[in-house]
Amino acid sequence: MRRTKEDAEKTRLKIIEAALTLFSRNGYSNTTLAMIGTEAGYSRGPIYWHFKNKDDLFQAVLAYSQEPLELLVAEARGTALPPLATIERFVARWFDLLVEDAWFRQSFEILLNKTELTDAVAATLKRERKLTRSMIGTLQELLVAAQADGSVPQTQAPEQLALLVYTQLMGVTQSWLFAPRLFNLGKQRGFFTGRLMTSLQQP
Repeated sequence: MRRTKEDAEKTRLKIIEAALTLFSRNGYSNTTLAMIGTEAGYSRGPIYWHFKNKDDLFQAVLAYSQEPLELLVAEARGTALPPLATIERFVARWFDLLVEDAWFRQSFEILLNKTELTDAVAATLKRERKLTRSMIGTLQELLVAAQADGSVPQTQAPEQLALLVYTQLMGVTQSWLFAPRLFNLGKQRGFFTGRLMTSLQQP
C-alpha cells in the first residue's frame, strides 16, 4: 500500500514524540536511535527516512517542542494590549506552559539538565541562542514602550530590565525542573508572576 504524505507526517511526529520522551528521560548522549525506534514502534529505517542522524532528530525535537515559546514571542510582538500587560501575559503564559504542556516542559528538561553542550549539538545551541536573543529583544522593546507610557519607571535601562525578566524566568524554570519537590509551580505561578511584575515597577 502506498503511503500518503499524511501517513509520513504521522510517522515523523511519532518518532519526534518518542525521541522527546527519551531525550528528556535519558539525555542526548544516553539515547540511541535504536531506543527511539523501539519507543516509537519502528525499526531504524523510518527514522533514517525522515532524519539524517541523531543530531538532526534532536534539532527537530526541540524545534517541535518549543513552537509554543516561538508563538508566545510572536504574540507579544503583535498584540494590541498595553506593553506592561503584554509582559505580564508573556510571563504568566510561560509558567502556564511549563505546568500544563509536557512537551514544552520536556524541551527545557533536555536543554538544561540532560544535554552535554558539545560540538555534537552545536547547531541546536545556535538555534536556541537565536531564540533567546529574539525573546530578550522583544521584552526590551516592550519595556521601552512601557517606560514611554509611564507604566515602568525610567530609572533602569530597558535592556537591563529585559535581562532581569529573562533570567528570573529561566531561574524559576531550572530550579523547578531540577528539584520539582522544592515548590509547587502550579500553585505558585501567580506569586512568581506578581513578584516579577512588581520588580519592574519599582523605582
